[in-house]
Amino acid sequence: MTLRVLIVDDEPSAREWLRLQVAKDPDVTVVGECEDGFKAVVAVENLKPDLVFLDVQMPGLDGFGVLETLGPERIPAVVFVTAYDAFAVKAFDVSAVDYILKPFGEERVLAALRKVRSHLAPRELSGLRENLSAVLEKLRVARGYPKWLLVKKDKKSVFLKIADIDWVESSRNNVVLHAGKEGYPYRETTQTMEALLDPNRFLRIHRSTIVNLERVKELEPWFNGDWIVTLRDETRLTMSASYRHRLDALKRLQ
Repeated sequence: MTLRVLIVDDEPSAREWLRLQVAKDPDVTVVGECEDGFKAVVAVENLKPDLVFLDVQMPGLDGFGVLETLGPERIPAVVFVTAYDAFAVKAFDVSAVDYILKPFGEERVLAALRKVRSHLAPRELSGLRENLSAVLEKLRVARGYPKWLLVKKDKKSVFLKIADIDWVESSRNNVVLHAGKEGYPYRETTQTMEALLDPNRFLRIHRSTIVNLERVKELEPWFNGDWIVTLRDETRLTMSASYRHRLDALKRLQ
């Protein structure tokens, strides 16, 4: 089985060393290298590697942040690379296929490749994804809600800071994330987005609408128990009567 490998590390020397070691396996192809977590997320989306050698500590978006941003369905097999035992233990706990400690030698890298191949068998892959789903939920609890989403705009992948989202609108089986004057299509359901967003900041007010509480300007009663929610940019949204029990959370802003 040929493995398509992505190498992610903020140290050029570490990337070079890893590239030289994995190249000794004739059934490995290095499809790319990244020096930070943001570029790693984009590379995983575009290159679809089978395996990522992922540095834990990186500026901006660390290795665990990469996993959170991608989500379980888009995460390939992962071998964490770290210089610190404490991070290695955590990496093992999050069900990465393997982890290696810096500095490491040729045999340790090749051993990690062998372990990855055993986990990529079809009978193992579904179990690996289930483990990653459980892991990401644990990470969310431990680290708080994610801060970034990778979205598409004009056929390009861009990072959107969750705090910049004004409101979320359902669109068939997807959603549109409204931030300022921009709208970003995102491949998730409204229900999934509700679980993803911090409930202390975002509130679902309709089966098709989630609003950032910090953007709410005013409320006014409407017909049949509905309310009109006006945002600071004058966007007017409807809170349906079935979500009226959530009104207290909005009233606290007034």
